[in-house]
Amino acid sequence: MIPLRDENPVRIVPFVTWTVLAVCVLAFVVQFSLGAEGFNRVIFGLGVIPAVLFGHAYLPPEIALVPPAVTVVSSMFLHGGWLHLIGNMLYLWIFGDNIEERMGHPRFLVFYLACGVAAVFAQAIPAPESVVPMVGASGAISGVLGAYLLLFPRARVLVLVPLGFVLQVIRLPAVWVLGLWFLVQLLSSLVAPEGEGGVAFRAHLGGFVAGLLLAPVFLLGRAR
Repeated sequence: MIPLRDENPVRIVPFVTWTVLAVCVLAFVVQFSLGAEGFNRVIFGLGVIPAVLFGHAYLPPEIALVPPAVTVVSSMFLHGGWLHLIGNMLYLWIFGDNIEERMGHPRFLVFYLACGVAAVFAQAIPAPESVVPMVGASGAISGVLGAYLLLFPRARVLVLVPLGFVLQVIRLPAVWVLGLWFLVQLLSSLVAPEGEGGVAFRAHLGGFVAGLLLAPVFLLGRAR
């Protein structure tokens, strides 16, 4: 099930959402332009490596581009491939603008980053000695999805559903679309092999829960 758009108009220009999206795309273009060796150096140098973050391991000086604590943020703007980037940016494009409108631009940016940080630690803490780098906006965007589910559960989302060899476009309430997304992440986290890379399902879950919990805090004092 692939979301295409939501039927939940906004009255603002969501420039924080657009800026984050543009930075992620630009960062990936730069990564791609560096060739395979440079691409991997960026992933290891700016991605979060739990063992390095917690002081169990150290990167060689030529790879350690920034202090380990900085990678908690820098990793949110990197991606491991085109599909990774496109999938994340699609979800941000569809769901980010409504949350930005409700919170306001500065609060939304802080909220987005906070959810990303929560996602990083949700993935890293259970495996503090992992040397697999983590990159992607998925955790922060998962927080946006959690906030959307909380604030707009009845909003209609246009989704593409494969039914055998036929692709069907249907409208579903956000609670169904995002609830199913969360369930898939939860089940996947239970069966995914430990320490082999791939999708950071715990980060998705951690970001989503952070979004649910933090959204009411970031809405304090905001008009509906």
